[in-house]
Amino acid sequence: MSAINISKNNFRTEVLQSEKPVLLDFWAPWCGPCRMVVPLVEEIAEERTDIKVAKINVDEEPELAAQFQIMSIPTLMVVKNGTVVNQAMGARPKEQILAML
Repeated sequence: MSAINISKNNFRTEVLQSEKPVLLDFWAPWCGPCRMVVPLVEEIAEERTDIKVAKINVDEEPELAAQFQIMSIPTLMVVKNGTVVNQAMGARPKEQILAML
């Protein structure tokens, strides 16, 4: 399964009410480091059925970016049971992203 695009319309059901942990990628198309992380996030989405992988475009969803106080992108978060349990800013290798889970 590929990563789900998150908007304010589906955020509650896809992230906060998810029964699985959610790996959230805050990104923007103009961001170079974000473009480095996207293929890794998509790989994880394909490989891991035990988690949900989702992306939030900060240009299209400024309210969600503000809600999570996103100051730098890419920012990766792990949300379990509606709570942020891990967070990292900047591009990371796949192993470090998986270690966040």
